[in-house]
Amino acid sequence: MPLHRSSASSLIPTTSKGRVVTTSRGAAAGDDETDEPRIRPAGRADLLGVFRIEKAVFAQPWPYAAFEGLLDAPGFLVAEGDPDAGARAAAGGDAIDGAIDAGDVIGYVVGDVTPNHGQDIGHIKDLAVRPDAQGRGLGRRLLRASLSELAAAGASVVKLEVRESNHRAQDLYDDEGFRPARRIPRYYGDGESAFVMRLDLGEWVRERNAGES
Repeated sequence: MPLHRSSASSLIPTTSKGRVVTTSRGAAAGDDETDEPRIRPAGRADLLGVFRIEKAVFAQPWPYAAFEGLLDAPGFLVAEGDPDAGARAAAGGDAIDGAIDAGDVIGYVVGDVTPNHGQDIGHIKDLAVRPDAQGRGLGRRLLRASLSELAAAGASVVKLEVRESNHRAQDLYDDEGFRPARRIPRYYGDGESAFVMRLDLGEWVRERNAGES
């Protein structure tokens, strides 16, 4: 599951129930800092936008029903809005389906938590940013927001799978503290192998909190 950008951005604070809508600066909904995409929990109304991005980004996209079945997952978040939509539309820029409007889904992350032998394991399952919204650090913001939600949901470890050839994603995951655990030959439908990477989520939270203090 490729990530698309790895530029740094600030940690997004969340509550234990994950209902706080934030901007990239960590401001809650209703604050003045709303000029950048905000990240919030995914809802049913977002699924079509999520699915369109999935098809635009991945050669082997998930089916719509897969996202529908994960709506209750604590780490299923979307980024909405686009501060550059007006400028890009005026310049005649291309998008998936026309110009981006405020409230449009421009990225998403899917993360859930599963009990495993007495330990809650988080799993980052999918992450994508709309092609014309890439290059602004949104992939990293989505990842961090989902990790925060998984921690609030009780996960102590998070795992993910990444294509062996996707060095950019591997670099981002490594930068966030993920470490390779094993290699799965021919994991993807096209025959490519995957690396399974794991993150000590408690340590990640402590490091983020120390950096914010």
